[in-house]
Amino acid sequence: MKKYFLISLLALNLLLVPAASVYAQTDLSQDIAQKSGYETSGITTATLSETVGRIIKIVLGFLGIIFLTLTVYAGVLWLTSAGNEEKVTKATGILKTSVVGLIIIIAAYSITYFVVANVFKLTS
Repeated sequence: MKKYFLISLLALNLLLVPAASVYAQTDLSQDIAQKSGYETSGITTATLSETVGRIIKIVLGFLGIIFLTLTVYAGVLWLTSAGNEEKVTKATGILKTSVVGLIIIIAAYSITYFVVANVFKLTS
């Protein structure tokens, strides 16, 4: 049961992640510029700090997905424990560590947002 649940959860993540990345890769303004006759090759509008900020946000978003997966797994483990104290203890341990991880993720996002916002102010 546990094996099938983890495999289906992994398959669902693998199916949904590529669909989300396709929307991030389209740039409407470059398409309009190309159709209007403007040269857009070799032109990048993103600065280094913007690119680093985007990469950090993607990594932190991935960590949030891991937190959600751990929380759902611990909840299912707890609900299917049927009074088995060992499974309940394992589930509460997973929940506690995942909440600590979420706090670390939120702190990292806050620090990143603060630093990137101030770098944008200094470079513009």
